[in-house]
Amino acid sequence: MNSITKARNLSGKVVLVRVDFNVPIKKKKVLDDFRLVASLPTIQYLIEKGAKVVLMTHIGRPEGKTVASLKVDPVVERLSELLKKKVKKLETGNWKLSDAKKVALLKEISKLRPGQVAMMENMRFSKEEAKDTGMLSQELAALGDVFVLDGFAVAHRASASVSGIPKYIKGYAGKLLTTEIVGLTKVLHNPNTPFVAVLGGAKMETKIPVMRNLVERADAVLIGGGIVNTYLLAKGYIVGDSLVDKEFQVDAIQYCKRKNVIKPLDVIVGTKDGKKVRVVKIKKNPHEICKKGEAIFDIGPETLRLFATYIKEAKTLVWNGAMGYFEKKPYDVATLTVARLVASRSKGSAFGVIGGGETLQAMDMVGMTDDIDLVSTGGGAMLEFLAGKTLPGIYALQW
Repeated sequence: MNSITKARNLSGKVVLVRVDFNVPIKKKKVLDDFRLVASLPTIQYLIEKGAKVVLMTHIGRPEGKTVASLKVDPVVERLSELLKKKVKKLETGNWKLSDAKKVALLKEISKLRPGQVAMMENMRFSKEEAKDTGMLSQELAALGDVFVLDGFAVAHRASASVSGIPKYIKGYAGKLLTTEIVGLTKVLHNPNTPFVAVLGGAKMETKIPVMRNLVERADAVLIGGGIVNTYLLAKGYIVGDSLVDKEFQVDAIQYCKRKNVIKPLDVIVGTKDGKKVRVVKIKKNPHEICKKGEAIFDIGPETLRLFATYIKEAKTLVWNGAMGYFEKKPYDVATLTVARLVASRSKGSAFGVIGGGETLQAMDMVGMTDDIDLVSTGGGAMLEFLAGKTLPGIYALQW
C-alpha cells in the first residue's frame, strides 16, 4: 500500500480525497472538529504539492435521500477556517446527475487552481454509495487523476467512495490513514511487552472478535461494561436489569475463562438515576448481585486497584470502551480513572492507543487526549482491524 507522500508529479492533478468528516452539527455549526483537524496534514500536503484537492465525505445516515440538516455546508465553513483559505463547495445534490450536469461538474473541477480545495455534497445522499452499487464509483473516478483514502473511520466500509474508486484510478493512503495503520499494526504484530488491553462498552458483537484475537497476543485483557455483565449472566449470577447480550453468553464464557483475561472482583450496583448505589463483591459461586430494579453500572474500587497494577506496568496499551455508565455520576469513577491511568502511562513509558466514541469522550473529559500516542479516529474500523479482519478500504489500495 503506497502512501501519498510517495506519489510523484501531483501539481495540477485532480486528487479525490475520501475523508471522514462525519461530525456532529447543530444549528449549522460543527460541534466537534476533531476529525477535520486529523486530516489537515494530508490536505495541507496536497495543497503544498499544487494538487487540485476534491474532498468527499458522508454525514449521518440519510440513506440515499437529500436531508437538509446533513448537508456539508457547515463542514465547508469550518474547514475553511482551519485551512485559512476558502473551500469551494461543489453542488452535486443527490448525485442523480444528468449527462449535462456531469460535464458541468467536470468543468468546474478542471477550473480549480493548483492548491485549491473543494468539497462535494454528502456522499450518502446517493443510494449507490453505501454498498457500491450502480455506476457511482466509476463516475467519481472519472472526475480525478488520483485517489487518496484518509478516512480510517470508513476504511471498513465497502462503499463507492471508499473501496470503489481505486478500482479505476491509482489509490494512495493519506497521512492519517498511514499513521493509524502503522500504529495498530505495531500493537498487533510487534508490541512491547507487557501488552495490556482494556475492553468495555456495550456492543458485544464488536468486542468478541477483538477478544478472540487479543487473548492470543496480549499479556492481559482487562474487561468491564457489557462484557462483564454478559459473562456473569452466563455463569448464573443474578444481574437484574444490567445491560447484557444473551446471544453472546457462550462466547463470553469461552474467552473470559482465559487466565490472561482479568475480570472484576467487585462491581457498582444501583439504580439508573444514581441515587441508590452500593458496592457488591463478586463471589466465586453464582449469587444475587442485583436486586429487583437494580443493575451493574460500573466496576468497583477493588477492581480498579487491580486494573491499575496492570496498566502501570504496561509497555503497550490499548483501550476501547467505557467501564460503565460513565455519563451518570457516580458511575463515571472507573472510566475516568482508567482514562487518567492510560494517559499517564502513554507517550514514554508505554505506547498508548485509544479508540471509540465513548473512550475519546472520557479522555476528553479528563483533558488528557494529547497525552495519548495514537487516538484512533475510527472506533468500528479500529475494532475490526484489531480483530484481524480485512478492511475493504485498505485492501482496495493494495491493487
